[in-house]
Amino acid sequence: MKIAFSKSAIDDLKGIKAYYLDQGVPQVAQDYIVAIMAHIETLTDHPDIGRLVPEFNDSSIREFIHAPFRIVYLRDAKNINIIRIWRSERQLILPEI
Repeated sequence: MKIAFSKSAIDDLKGIKAYYLDQGVPQVAQDYIVAIMAHIETLTDHPDIGRLVPEFNDSSIREFIHAPFRIVYLRDAKNINIIRIWRSERQLILPEI
């Protein structure tokens, strides 16, 4: 499986990093980003580890939790596209395509 990141997911990672840098804890920022990326890499061997996203009930839109974040991805037969990395308490709203 090939993993790709949408612009919104990249922006989410940048936002996570910026938040912790603003809080004066750059090591926390680095640790979260590294841990999130390692967790995402497990999808190459286990693309179905995520549950269906409750807001959509579509088998191609899945998520898993890397506390306190939701990692939301689209899955097809050959690809995984990471679309959002949000705080887990936020409700997911996807933009119209």
